[in-house]
Amino acid sequence: MMRLRIGIAQLNSHVGNLRGNLDKAKKALNIAETKKSDLLIFPELFLTGYPPEDLVLKTGFLNDSKKILNEYIKYSMNKNVISVIGDLDFEVDAYNAAYIVYNGKEEAKYHKIYLPNYSVFDEKRYFSPGTQPLMIEMKNGLKIGITICEDIWVPNGPAVDLAEMGAHVIVNLSASPYTKGKPESRLEMLKTRASELSTWLVYVNLVGGQDEIVFDGGSVVINPFGEVVHSLSLFEETIDFIDIDPISSTRANLREGKRRHLIYETHNVEVRKIDKSIYKKDNILKGNKKILLLNKYEEMYEALKLGLKDYVYKNGFSKVILGLSGGMDSAFVAALAADVFGGENVFGILMPSQYSSRGSIEDSIMLSKNLGINTHTIPIRKTFETLLKELNVAFKGLAMNVAEENIQARIRGTIVMAFSNKFGYIALATGNKSEVATGYATLYGDMAGGFSPIKDVYKTEIYKLAKYFNGIKGGWVIPENIFTKAPSAELRPDQTDQDKLPPYEILDSILERYIEYEMSIDEIVEDGYDIETVKYVIKLVDLNEYKRRQGAPGIKITQRAFGKDRRMPITNGYKIWR
Repeated sequence: MMRLRIGIAQLNSHVGNLRGNLDKAKKALNIAETKKSDLLIFPELFLTGYPPEDLVLKTGFLNDSKKILNEYIKYSMNKNVISVIGDLDFEVDAYNAAYIVYNGKEEAKYHKIYLPNYSVFDEKRYFSPGTQPLMIEMKNGLKIGITICEDIWVPNGPAVDLAEMGAHVIVNLSASPYTKGKPESRLEMLKTRASELSTWLVYVNLVGGQDEIVFDGGSVVINPFGEVVHSLSLFEETIDFIDIDPISSTRANLREGKRRHLIYETHNVEVRKIDKSIYKKDNILKGNKKILLLNKYEEMYEALKLGLKDYVYKNGFSKVILGLSGGMDSAFVAALAADVFGGENVFGILMPSQYSSRGSIEDSIMLSKNLGINTHTIPIRKTFETLLKELNVAFKGLAMNVAEENIQARIRGTIVMAFSNKFGYIALATGNKSEVATGYATLYGDMAGGFSPIKDVYKTEIYKLAKYFNGIKGGWVIPENIFTKAPSAELRPDQTDQDKLPPYEILDSILERYIEYEMSIDEIVEDGYDIETVKYVIKLVDLNEYKRRQGAPGIKITQRAFGKDRRMPITNGYKIWR
């Protein structure tokens, strides 16, 4: 029986690190050659990293990426593996391309036809679309269709033409970003696509963090009946191999007759023949037949870990620093960082004021011991009093308000950044999405930092993630008291978050409807929420756009993350809450 061995290179590329990406590609090719693989499939734009953004506008970068590709082509000489690898192409314009490389030659190239331009995608800013699907045909007549990411998401995209032209296998080079629940919904789409096309589908996704975006991997091989025969783990870099029976797609089509309406003249498919036969197999590499999905909070936690790890390491840091307040947000960020980098590479600063409770200080100390992180305590009371004294003349006769409260936060931000500068640690901001959305965070204060890991995680979810963390660690690593005490910024006596905000369960539900689903006030109220509360929350969101624009980048895990995803004008006269 003829079996096609396919190598799946679910790898972590680094945007702009052309040499590093090339080295990974070479190692993968060596492994594929040793494994006697017939094909080796890489993710989308692997050699440049994804998304390259405005690097695409630099002719020097375009030329350098071509040089790196040529090095890979040369390296493939005398290797009996067909590579399908993502890289830029530049002719009259730039293209998102897949190159077919075999035995020291560029056998063909394909330009991505469907360019996404929503959410974090800006591909129409950078690329021209391709105009012709590509199919390669091996010496024994096996036909393999080439697609890139969005091409397979479109129901009537090039995959249909490829299937109708007799493709036994359709491969998809992808860079599909993670959001909550997406691995499952994406898998269902891929199963549907394979079934409706009656064709093998090999989906190879990028893995790793790039600025705000996390790519979750989850590469998969699906048979012509829509059944998963092999899948790779989420959030893990790996190279794997599977043998498939490509003729089963022919049997599937004979059974269901989906190609019998075919009029070949209507398909503008480029077919490139490659003089390679399938390796004779000494053994059959069977798929694991598993669907490797995670539960909700395990999935979110792994995404946050990977996003934090790659942002820190890819930007040349090895240690992180943050302020520890005794609250849940800083506790969870510290726990996350210690899990990623090891406690010895995490530095926490305790900065108590006259308003800090004894419990908060004790909780921070206990947390630090449990995590094995280093700490330093710098009380801010005297610094705060000195500043108040200096401001007394200008503020004379005015009651204390948010100005004095925020001075404390800004003192703390200054201290954290001083340590960051002195020791070369990257500072982590600890604000969650509920706070960032409503402006319940201090610009140049607790918003200060180089990266904000939980800025796209709602407050209620932070508690559930913290519970998950303690569960995998087997005890109260994050102390129980941090879970049970009322959230507070502790910037004035007896302050709690609920002095100015609705309970977080209500707040987060309203925020999700307004931000993620773009619902109107009336539509949110119809879901059972008080109209005045809804108006108040929406007002806070709208008025604090200027703060968010100045905040540190953070990991995207929702459908509508602040930053390059949700882009609202700061100067905006559309006030639906008036």
